[in-house]
Amino acid sequence: MSEKIAQLKEKALAELATVETTKQLQDLKVQYLGKKGPIQELMMTMKDLSKEERPIFGQAVNEVKKYLESKFEEAAVVISERELAKKLEEEKIDITLPGYKMEHGNLHPLVLVQRELEDVFIGMGYTVEEGPEVEYDLYNFERANIPQDHPARDMQDTFYIDAERLLRTHTTAIQTRQLEAGKEKMPLKMICPGKVYRRDDDDATHSHQFTQIEGLVVAEGITLADLKGTLEFMARKILGEKCAVRFRPSFFPFTEPSVEVDISCHMCGGKGCNVCKHTGWIEVLGAGMVHPGVLEMAGIDSKKYSGFAFGVGIERIAMLKYGVDDIRHFYTNDLRFLKGFSRFE
Repeated sequence: MSEKIAQLKEKALAELATVETTKQLQDLKVQYLGKKGPIQELMMTMKDLSKEERPIFGQAVNEVKKYLESKFEEAAVVISERELAKKLEEEKIDITLPGYKMEHGNLHPLVLVQRELEDVFIGMGYTVEEGPEVEYDLYNFERANIPQDHPARDMQDTFYIDAERLLRTHTTAIQTRQLEAGKEKMPLKMICPGKVYRRDDDDATHSHQFTQIEGLVVAEGITLADLKGTLEFMARKILGEKCAVRFRPSFFPFTEPSVEVDISCHMCGGKGCNVCKHTGWIEVLGAGMVHPGVLEMAGIDSKKYSGFAFGVGIERIAMLKYGVDDIRHFYTNDLRFLKGFSRFE
């Protein structure tokens, strides 16, 4: 019986010497020392021995078991160190190699222009207000002095949700809401940037979705001169100190009197070129004095208070500022185009 134990020991050691991985070691350990292994089988044969032989045999089996366990532990340390060394060698990093270029995003040109405009007006004491893009006809048209039968509605082909709601066609809807909410908090001095929507065919200068920023000031004694000074200051801050501004009579339901505002052509300096159609001027926005009826509809005394309002397309300013010739570039997500604006941040 002792010879059988010795053979088992030698066989286990021989197989242990060939083990190279932790998994192989674990499998071999289970094979010899597990509940169904040969060591356990030897222990089961003790019942067939005499009382005198059992303690001697049991001691011999336990000694072999403990010896093999120690050898497995020693092998586990050696194999673990070897596997770690191999892994470190395979994952070694050559610190002399050049690093990877990290790509950084940049602000969209429309965001750049919007933030620049906001900074200009915040510096003049204006607040920045927002409103819902799905708007009621009441605030988008009625309160802006554009009733159901008004011809101005034909100028703004609208995306209607239902009979009362629509995608706002201008951020004037934010102004009419602010007039109603602020009638007891005069004076009002605010700008309202945001997306607007119109049923329009997309081309180089038109889009069914674009971004406006409108301004509104209501207080005692506001005149057209205040509007002119404000817009001249804005134009020179955004487009350069040499930018000239002119006003032309126009019509908008929200304002009376109303004006179209032109700036001197940035390409030719007002001398005339293809960009300005040889006029020296480029139309950029509409403005005027807030219509007394608009103030009265909001519950504001038009005999005591007056105000001015203006609205400009952010895309329009961005195209002039950065020399962009097609409004669609702002919405096609072409990274080659967008990356060019990182230097303006």
